[in-house]
Order: sequence, then structure tokens, then C-alpha cells
Amino acid sequence: DDSDWGSWENPDGKEAEEEEQQQSAPWLQDCVLSLSPCSDLLVIAREHKAAFLSAKWRTDVSGQEEMTLAVTWSGTLSAEEGECISSVICIPLASQKRSSTGRPDWTCIVVGFSSGYVRFYTESGVLLLAQLLHEDPVLRLKCRTYEIPRHPGVTEQHEELSILYPAALVTIDGFSLFQSLRACRNQVARAAAAGSDVIQPPPLAYKKWGLQDMDTITDHSSIGITTLSVFDQMKNASILGGFHASVKGSPPAMSQYITVGGGPYTGFYYAIEGSSQPLLSHVALAVASKLTSALFSAASGWLGWKSKNEEESVQKQKPKVEPATALPVRFGLPDSRRHGESICLSPCNTMAGVTDDFGRVTLLDVARGIAIRMWKGYRDAQLGWVQVSEARGERDLAISPSMPRRHAQFLVIYAPRRGILEVWGTQHGPRVGAFTVGKHCRLLYAGHRLMGVNSVTSQGWQIHTQQVCLFDPVNGALRAVTVPFHLALSDKKSERAKDMHLLRRLITLLRTQSVLLDIKHPAVKKQALESLLSNKTAPVSCLTNVTRALLASLKEQDPEAVDESLLQFCSSQLKLLQLYTDVQLLLLLSIQPSFSGIEEDLARVGPVLQRFTEMNSRPCVSFAQDSSGPLPVRTFLSQLEWYWCITNVIFVCISGSFLFWGCLSGQSPLQRVCETLQESGISPQQLLSLLLSVWLNKEKDVLKCPDAVSHLHTLLSTLSSMKGAVDESWDGQCVSPWWQQVRTACVQSESSAAALLAALVAHRVAKNAITRLFQEWECVSLELEQWAVCIKQLEDVLALQTLLCLPSPQGSTGGAVTRCSVKTLLESGRGGVADCVSKLIFRQGVSPDLLRDILQRRGENKPAQQPAQQGGEEKLEELLECVCQRIPNSLSPDVMFAHCSWENVVQWNKDPERYLAYNDLMKAYFFTTKGIPCDNSLSFIYALLSGVSAMMWQTFIVKRFSAAAFLIEKVGKAPKDRLCRRDVGMGDAAVRSFLGSCVQLLQALMEADSAVEEVSAPDVCVEEVWGGAEGPVSLVELALDQRSVHYPLVQHHCVLASLLHATMTFSLRLKPLSLFDSKGKNAFFRDLSSIQLLPSGDMDPTLVAVRQEVSHSNGVKHSSAEDMWPAVCMELSSLLQVNTDILRRHLVCELYNQGLDLRAEEVMMEVQDKDVLGSQLLILTGQRLSFSLLHSQSQTKPNMELLARLPPTLCTWLKAMDPSELRCPSVPLSQSSQLINKVIEMLPEIHAQYSLALHLLEAVDSLHEEP
Repeated sequence: DDSDWGSWENPDGKEAEEEEQQQSAPWLQDCVLSLSPCSDLLVIAREHKAAFLSAKWRTDVSGQEEMTLAVTWSGTLSAEEGECISSVICIPLASQKRSSTGRPDWTCIVVGFSSGYVRFYTESGVLLLAQLLHEDPVLRLKCRTYEIPRHPGVTEQHEELSILYPAALVTIDGFSLFQSLRACRNQVARAAAAGSDVIQPPPLAYKKWGLQDMDTITDHSSIGITTLSVFDQMKNASILGGFHASVKGSPPAMSQYITVGGGPYTGFYYAIEGSSQPLLSHVALAVASKLTSALFSAASGWLGWKSKNEEESVQKQKPKVEPATALPVRFGLPDSRRHGESICLSPCNTMAGVTDDFGRVTLLDVARGIAIRMWKGYRDAQLGWVQVSEARGERDLAISPSMPRRHAQFLVIYAPRRGILEVWGTQHGPRVGAFTVGKHCRLLYAGHRLMGVNSVTSQGWQIHTQQVCLFDPVNGALRAVTVPFHLALSDKKSERAKDMHLLRRLITLLRTQSVLLDIKHPAVKKQALESLLSNKTAPVSCLTNVTRALLASLKEQDPEAVDESLLQFCSSQLKLLQLYTDVQLLLLLSIQPSFSGIEEDLARVGPVLQRFTEMNSRPCVSFAQDSSGPLPVRTFLSQLEWYWCITNVIFVCISGSFLFWGCLSGQSPLQRVCETLQESGISPQQLLSLLLSVWLNKEKDVLKCPDAVSHLHTLLSTLSSMKGAVDESWDGQCVSPWWQQVRTACVQSESSAAALLAALVAHRVAKNAITRLFQEWECVSLELEQWAVCIKQLEDVLALQTLLCLPSPQGSTGGAVTRCSVKTLLESGRGGVADCVSKLIFRQGVSPDLLRDILQRRGENKPAQQPAQQGGEEKLEELLECVCQRIPNSLSPDVMFAHCSWENVVQWNKDPERYLAYNDLMKAYFFTTKGIPCDNSLSFIYALLSGVSAMMWQTFIVKRFSAAAFLIEKVGKAPKDRLCRRDVGMGDAAVRSFLGSCVQLLQALMEADSAVEEVSAPDVCVEEVWGGAEGPVSLVELALDQRSVHYPLVQHHCVLASLLHATMTFSLRLKPLSLFDSKGKNAFFRDLSSIQLLPSGDMDPTLVAVRQEVSHSNGVKHSSAEDMWPAVCMELSSLLQVNTDILRRHLVCELYNQGLDLRAEEVMMEVQDKDVLGSQLLILTGQRLSFSLLHSQSQTKPNMELLARLPPTLCTWLKAMDPSELRCPSVPLSQSSQLINKVIEMLPEIHAQYSLALHLLEAVDSLHEEP
């Protein structure tokens, strides 16, 4: 219908229907839209408001995930009064990270306003910077980004942002803009974190051109830098300068711009490089205040922020606008009546589409400046370009691998008046596609890609950008326009275009064979057959007939002309279809259950299987696609692949359930299924591999089916009797490859129950075969020995897997159940079993006492409890005892406690404040030498204890221990919680517990080292079936290989640990490292097995005095914690070379000072120098009597009379005493009387203070006799 097409004669005439249609158009037609090239951001703006929509994944009602655009920000963008949004563009910025694969880092939204301002925003609506380059309204914003040159001679174009005004054009350098936007975004993030809103972005480099010789300009395109040929240069010089014009030696480089509008209709501008120097925009200072906000600019341009709290009445100073450099039009396409509306440049910068008010679309040749094609009848048309690269096949690469790929340009025209979207081939190609769409859609074409890409960073990238999209406001759908390359070729000459057309017919019909046979190209024919086979509605008979017809037609052709890969593909697919049909028919038959004769073996492993089934009976997640039902043929074909070799066919199958599960569950005849599979060309070894994979992957179904074991026995016997299964030369005395394949699959499988059942069945079948070979002889063969070892290993793994399936306690860090197999345990070394069990014990939170009881009870025969009466702890004990009985050597008590201690320290190192009890496990491990029956010698146990302790110290503890020591030394007291977390990595309470654990660990290490005998390291015992384990060295072997520690060095560290622990416990003011000389300090934190130069002989008296002062620094307080300090001091006194008798005398005085006379009398018995102690206690007694006579609040007359009767010397001495030094001055006189009697006993009669002590005794007795 061409009734509404435009005409040359009446360009301004509009019918009444068109006016009504414009009035009824949706509001979106008045909005400014911009879509990011990556299709992940859509901006919709109208007047002064805007909304940003970002891409998000959403699940629809049917469960399918789809990409949607949701509003992430909306608000007002205008900052000036009366300004409106006139143009918007989205520019994705490339990531600068090396791991980037072409996705943008973030997207910048550039908005042009009617006031002339251009502002840059983030996806969240945050203003990055603003620029006023011209005071006229912004007409159009366009961007040019980097494109990889398709030919070596093509000049690389620089990135730029162009801003069109009514009479001016501003171009901003892309590199400068990219760096400025990144810097602004980083400064905005830092300013937001600091609570500020002032940033200083870097300046922008731009050029400003004044476009002359055109009446009106509505749109533009920046072509980039072009260089004329010598002929064009001479032609232009002759036209402009005449006959005598001079020509330069080399053509100058010029930037080309094309504008559309009126007078002329199209203008071509050329700016010679270097004719205008780029301008730099200067940073404006933004001063934010509650009342005023002045923005200044020292030079041209203005950048700045507007505070959110800024009042509307604030007046802003207009910045100075730089004048434009005049740029005259070189030539144009004059048409006085035609007025251009828009221009759209092609991706290759060679063509441009122009729309006008006459309803025409004109195709321009950019280089020659001429119109080469015109379409009519497209009023208000919207344009876009699609560039497509040719897909190269293998044959094309073989013929010309160095030839560049061809590209095709398609012009997309959307005619809103007609509601049609058309795709045209250029330059003179036909219309290749037409689609009926709505009349109110918007064609979105960005015309650029990612900014910030260059020839270096783009290597290896896959830039994900959409070229043309159509937005339908009625249903909110956004559709991308994709055009195949072959549409650019001639329909008459391109056989590939014809083949693709036939392929589309085939996909539509899928019922005729002639279409498939008419396709000429083998690759397209193969693609067509794949499409047919993947159709979900096509019946199997139809697929078989079509494939057979295609194969027959290929065989009838000349063998040299037939594609070999297509022939093999048809043959293999035909075999698969026949196999699918035969097996599907056999599934409809039923069979009677058979008996395998392995009931004795099943009864032996029955309890272990029952426990495993109980532990795995918890509900699990099932998916819809896993539900039972007939397997579709397309699924069967997609999961089977045939690869033809010279002699045989390699068969790879994932859907083995379709072939074998019917047999295993008793729904299909076993013998006939095997015969069908063998006739299909599958070898017995491949069938065996497929059978085992099905059996091992369906462990839960196997345990639920009681007859599955007997069916497996029958099926395995049938497969073993096939020709080519078991080697005919096998005599039973060597290992058979057939049965070795079964053992390999079982030991590699993590389905331990199914693997054990398969091994029992295969062992029975192999034993019967060997018995038939030897007949009446006793069957003793290497094959049966291999089976015995394999079954014993699988039984052990099943018991271990049952233990590992225990659920973790609530609130603990559980995680997924650990899966193990015989192969993983053999590859994990000799300590693999103990390592798995120790991780489970830690996860279950088993205490050391409970673990010791379980290990003590192992081997004891006790009646088994009923499962219904067992709790979680009882179940753990039962399963752990079962595993320890099966694997006694690998799980001996000493080995178990070594692994548990190590696992606890490993977990403590990950979270020091959560796991503080690793020292408890070490103590429990140490107790294994005192009461737990163990097969290993005490020398072995002590050597193991010493090695594990040394490894713990060196690997995990010494680093934190040294950090705590240096921190306490720096602070001089117990550090606060914040300092402990900063330097040691744990809180102050955790540091206190950690230092106490260090003391206990070092003490255990010293005791173990004292008991270790100087003999060679003992061997580690493991079970015979696990003796072939190869892998990392076990923890026990590493511990036994450790060098012996240097006992004095361990003792030296133990002294420091005791001092650090005392400092944290009693809050002492102490610098522990200052108590040691230079030799002692240098020996700290060294390897405990190294020989260090330690302090020896008499210490420096000054250092001894410091140590003595530290020992006296803490008084004796009546609390349980402080009672430990005297014991610690006594213990360390000999090591610190402090006089023990002085410490005891000081302790006695402190106890009497606090009124603890009974405890003081106990300590007094150990004091050696009684004379000095008597003198000290005499003074303390005088202080007590002085308080009673002179300083007591209740002074009586008898007391004053007694004071008057005292000898003058004693009275003067009592007045000189200071009772304030007593912590407990109010002591009963009976205690003071006993104290003075003790003093008289300690002082000899010839002592100078003996008579004073007698006078004190008389005074105390007299005072005590007063009522």
C-alpha cells in the first residue's frame, strides 16, 4: 500500500488521518531514547526527567530464565532553570583489567541539554562532571570508538565524542574523555566514603568548529581522519586555485564531517589536522556551603558539582565560552526544497543513510560525496546498519587460510507510518527481509562500541555488542536484528543461499526426504540431518527411513566425490537408530528372577550394608529431568557418539540406564539384550564398562532392589561368556584383563556399597570360571588372591564411608559428606584413613575422654544395641568401634590421637578464637601412655609425641607466640583486646588461653624428649591390604623423622611462655624479654632442634635484681588466680637464678601483711635464713602493735596506761612504725602474740633486737590480758 508515501510536489501536505494518528501516538514518541551497544542499559528521558533501566535476569512462569530491563534509577537531571534534555547517548567503558574478555567495566550516560550543558552520569545517576562549551542547545550527541582495521592499509581512527549545536560542532578526544571519566568515578567513590561532595576532575581536550555556509543543521556524522589520493589532491587544487595552483608533496590528513539540514541539503566539511590547536577545559572549584555555592573558572570551560543541600536561590557565575574556529563547507548536495532530518553512518565509514522531509532515504558515498541510491515512501524513517562477517568453513580455510574474511553491510529501515521493518543489501542489493511491526516502535542504533579499546587491549576479546534493536512500547519487547551473511550474495549465483533456503524448508516440513537429498553442500546436508534428528516430534521410523535413504544416495555416488565425514555420520546414526528400536522392543518383555548363589557372601557383609543403608536413607533432592519414563530418541542420539577407527568402533555412552537398567531391575531378558548389543558392533569390554557405570551410578536404586544382585550375576556371566570377553589363553594363574577391568572400576568408584556388591558378584563368576578350568584340582590362583584383597579393601572402605556419612551436629561447620574410594585412600598415603577419621571426630565434636573410652573398648565383645534405641553419640561410638576393629593398625590409639591433635591445631589456626582446646587433645594424647592398651612401645609413643609437638610448634604456634612476646614487650603490660587482635590475630582472652597452652605443649615436649631412647626411628605398621598405599608421607612418618629437640632450648622457651602467661593472667607490668641477656634473646623463636648459645654461669647482678623485683612485684591477694603466682615464681626461680629463700621470706611477709597467719606459718617452715626473717617479722609485729596502741579508733584508758609503762626505747620505736603499710592491720592479739613468739624463737639471744622482741612480747601479753 503506497497511499501514504511522500511526494515531491506536496511535501507539507498532511491528511487528517495522519494528524489523528500523531495525536494518538504514545508518549514514548516524545521521549529521547538511547540503548547501550551492549544492550545492558536503556535510558528514557523526557523534558527534565530521566529513567535508567539495567539488564537483569528473571525467571518466568514456565521456569525459563530471561533477560529483562528494570528501572534502577529515575529522577530529575536538569540543573538550570528551564532547561530540557535534548540528546542522550550511552557509552560503555572498557575494563583495564587483564582478565577482561570484552565486557564493559561500567557505562557512562552523556546527556545534552537545551541550555548548552553536557553532563556525564554513572548508571546510578551520580553526576561525574559537567561542561558548557557553547550556549546554544545541544542537537545531537554521537560517539566514534575503535574498530579493528579489516585491511592493512586502512588508517586507525581515533576515539572521540562529537557534540552538535545549531552552528557549531565540538569534538572531545576519546582518550582524554576516557581518562577523565575514570578519574571522576574514582574521586566520586572516595568523596562519598569521606562524606564530601567536592572533586577535581582532570581537564578535557576538545576542538570547537564553527560550521559555515549552511542555513540549518539538524544532524551530523564524524567520519574520522581521511587522506586524499594524489589525483584527488591535484583535482581539488585545480578547482580551488586554478591552473597555476601549487600542490604539496604529500596529501594532508583531514578530519571529515558530514552534516544534513537545509541550504545545502547535505554539507561536507574537511578540517586539516593542525589547523586548530585543541583546547583544554579547566577545572572549576566547587565550594559547598549551606548558604552559598560559588563556582569559578580561571580559564575556558567549566566543571563542577552542585551540592545536594544547595538552595535554589544561589546565583551561579556563567563561565567564559571559547570562540569557535571557522570551518567553511567544501561542497554539498544542493536541493533548495529538501530538508535533511537525520544521517546514519555505516560501521565501515564508507556509506551513510540520510532521511529527509520528502519521505526519501538517500544512500551517500562518503568518500566521493555523491548519492548512489534512493528509496522513496519512508516518511519519518529511522535507520540503522548491520555489519556481518562471513563464516569460514574448514574447506575455505584449507584453500585460502590467509585470505581476509568478507564483510557485508545491510541498511535497516523502519517506516513507522507503514509499520514495517525492512533490511536492504548495499550498495545496490535487493531487499532481503521485511517484517511487520507496530507503528509506534523505536529503532535503536548506537553506531559505536566500547570506549577505551585499542589494538593491544582488543587482542583476544570477544566484544559482545548488538548493532540494531527495535523497541516496541506496546509490549515492552526489545528485539535484535540479525542478518545472515549469505543474504548479501546474489540469489541466482549463490548455491549456499539456495541451500540455506532449503534448510529452512526442511526445518519447517521435516516430513519429506527430497528436500534433504536436494541439498548440494555436505556441511549443510549434515546440518540438516542433525536438525532432523534433534526434532522432538519426529517418530523413530521416520528418522530411520530418512537416514537410510540419505545413506543409500551417498553410496550410489562416485566415492571420490562423496564427503567421508558425512558418510560416516549417516552410517553411525543409522546404527544408533536401529539399536534404539531393538532395545525399546526388548523393554516390553519380562523375565523370571534368577539366583546367583552368593547368599553366603551377602550374609557376611549384611550388617555393614544395613548400617550404610540406614545412614543414606535421608531424603534427597530430585529433578524433573531425572524422573523415570521412556528415553526420547533425540536424547539417546545426543548422548551417544560413534568414532570410526581403522579396525573397530569406540563406543561412548552416557545413557546406559536405557540399555541395562531394565535388565538389572528384572524388566528385560538379559540374554536377548546382550545379543542385541553384541550384534550392534559393540565389544564385550565396552559393554562391561557401560554395565559397571550404570551399576555404580545407581547405588540407591540397587540397594532398594532385592533381586538386582542376582540379575547382575546373570548379566555378568552372560557377558563373560561372549566371544572376545575373556582371553582364551587365560589359565587362571595370571591376572585376566577382563576381571582387572572390573576391579579397576570398583576401586575407583566412590559408591562403596555398589562397588562391594559388584566385586562379590564378579568374584563368584571368576571363581566358577577358574573351577571349570581346574576341574577337580584345588583352585589356588593369583586371580583369586587379587579378588580377596580387593573385597577386603572394599569392605573397609564401606565401613569407613558409613562412619563419614554421620550428619554433623547442629551449629557446627559441617559441609558436604566426604566421599572416599579404595583408590583415593591408596593415593592418600599410609595416613589417609586416620586423616579422614580425625576430620570426622573434629566435625562431630568428640571430646578426648570419649575418644579414649572408645579406643579402650575396641576389641571388646558386647551385645549390639538396637538401632531404634541409639542416639547420635551411641551411633558414633558403634560406627567408630567398627572401623577401628576392621583397621586396627592404621587407627591405633597413638596414631588416632596424633591425627586428632594435628587436625585440632589446623582448625585452631584457621579460627584461633573459636577452637581454643587443642591443648586438651594434646594432654589426652599424652595420657595414651598411661592406661590405654597399645601395641606400640613406649619409645614409639614418646617419639611420636615429641615429633608431633615439634611440628605443631614450628608450623602453627611459634609465629603467634613471637608476635605475642614482642607485643607484651612493647607495651610493658598485658595488652588490650584491640592490640592483641591487630598483632596476634586474636582477642586478649584467646591470647591468655593460647599462652597457657604453649606452656603445656612445651612441658609435654620436654617430658617426651626425656623419655625418648636414642635408637633408630621405628617402622609404621599398617594392614597388609593397605600396605601398597602410595602418596604423601603420613603425619606419623613425618613426626618420627623429626630431629630431636634441644632440651635446654625448649626449657628456655618454656620460661618465656610462663612469664608471658603470668603477665596476661595476673595483669603484671612486665617486659619479659628484658629479663634475659643478649644470648637469651637471640635464642628465642629458633628451631627447637638447633643448638643455640644459651646463657650459662652466673648472671649479671643487675639482671638478677630486675628479676627479683619482678618476682616481688605482685602481692598475695586472697583469690584463686593470684594464689598461682607464688607457685609460678617458685617454679621459675631456679631457672631465672633468683634466690628461692628470698622469695619465700617475701611470701611469708606478704601473707602476714594480709593477715593470713596460718598460711604464712606453713611457708615459714621452708625458709632457710631464720635470722633475717625474724628481723622482718619483728618490724611487722611492731606495726601491728603500733596500730593497736596509737592509731586505733577505739583507744582506751588501759591502753594509754600500758603505753606509759613501756620502756622509752620501745615507745619511741613503736611511734616510728607506719601501720599504713599493713593491708590487714586489724588482726586479733592472739595471732600477734603467736607471731612474736615465733620471732623470739627465730632470733638468737645474742641478736641486737632480741631484747626488743622480749619487750614486745610483754606488751602484747599485757594488752591481751586487758578485758
